[in-house]
Amino acid sequence: MTCSMAIGRRVWGVGKVLLLLGALAATFLISFVISMRVAVRAGQVQIPDLTNMTVEDATRALQELELRPRIEEARKPDVKIPAGHIVQQDPPAGEEARPQRTVKVWVSSGARTTPVPALVGQTERTARIRLDQDGVALASATEMQSPDYAPDTIVAQEPVPPSRSPSVSILINRGGQTTTYVMPDVIGMDGTRVEAALRGAGLRVTIVGSQAYPGVPAGTVVRQQPASGYQVGPADAISLEVSR
Repeated sequence: MTCSMAIGRRVWGVGKVLLLLGALAATFLISFVISMRVAVRAGQVQIPDLTNMTVEDATRALQELELRPRIEEARKPDVKIPAGHIVQQDPPAGEEARPQRTVKVWVSSGARTTPVPALVGQTERTARIRLDQDGVALASATEMQSPDYAPDTIVAQEPVPPSRSPSVSILINRGGQTTTYVMPDVIGMDGTRVEAALRGAGLRVTIVGSQAYPGVPAGTVVRQQPASGYQVGPADAISLEVSR
């Protein structure tokens, strides 16, 4: 019995030693992994944001961090980044990298420019279609009113052809100012006199069918279109019905 107990104590003691050794080994392994990660990370640098830098400034910024710049030959058009400045990079800014890592950069060629089409004399719709087809943006559209040009036509543009530009501004004529009147109430008036007065104001007047109205003198206006109070102009048709 005593012998068995002694053997049990020895086995338990060996087990504790092995357990302790295992714990120490695990601790060492974890510490080693952490140390390696720290060491690797300590040797890394954060890639800077090169966007909008000149090629010289971007190259200098990368070399100071022991990174290697590679300027791509193909340039990329961009309306915001001026020509000769960095428009794109790979890897992106903020990513960590080890020294001597190559960072590719693309240089902007500036805004894409195309020959500006001739728009003066064209209708607004035609001009907008032409700009869309040629890839030229419409920067602004200003309106004016003049009887000297056809309505809804382009009377000026900036820049003018054959300039090259990513955008163009246009001036559109909306037509001359027209005089309008408030349609009076002419019911009960002499149709001939009403017609002459309205035509004298430049309005279009038509006398439509007539019929007998008991007690109403012939030629008297009995109906009108439009009704009194409406705004009328030279382009509006006015019809008067008179009694017979």
